[in-house]
Amino acid sequence: MESFEQFVALAMETEGLVVSGALKFPVRRLTRKQNYDEWQTHGYEVDLIGANSDKLILATVKSFFGSRGVVSEHVIGESGYTSWYALLNQSDIRDGVLQGACGRFGYRPDQVEMRLYVGKFAGGGHEARVRKWAADQQIGGRALQVFGASEVVATVREVARNKQYRDSPVLATIKVLDAAGALADS
Repeated sequence: MESFEQFVALAMETEGLVVSGALKFPVRRLTRKQNYDEWQTHGYEVDLIGANSDKLILATVKSFFGSRGVVSEHVIGESGYTSWYALLNQSDIRDGVLQGACGRFGYRPDQVEMRLYVGKFAGGGHEARVRKWAADQQIGGRALQVFGASEVVATVREVARNKQYRDSPVLATIKVLDAAGALADS
């Protein structure tokens, strides 16, 4: 599990979810052969899975801290690196993953929620555009949910205020930075 995923997993746990790392779900798709129908099965990865007795969360996590950030055209599937977000922007893939997750874990589609967690959005309105698009994407039981780094960090900082010991590299990092005075008060 990459570092930002550990922050996200900790934030998801605050919702009473049991969180696991990446899982792949096989999806059968028709290829682009023009002379005959050919089907191929590919595994599509969900970065984090969160579950409790009432709901199943399928989370895609993109940090992009050392780059331009998450670009709306890629997420929406208009141009560029759209395949990085195929789980979100290609309905046959997301429907296949949704069905696979329901079959594997025993949830109804209306109990499943897909989420996109973003460490860094590209500037210039990309975040607003992704959030607007996501609000119109009905997947499982609700619209695609989008969470940014500030939302994740606020939740993690709240968890870090608890004095009870917990063996977590994320919490230890937050507590060390806080003790050193390296965190701004929020």
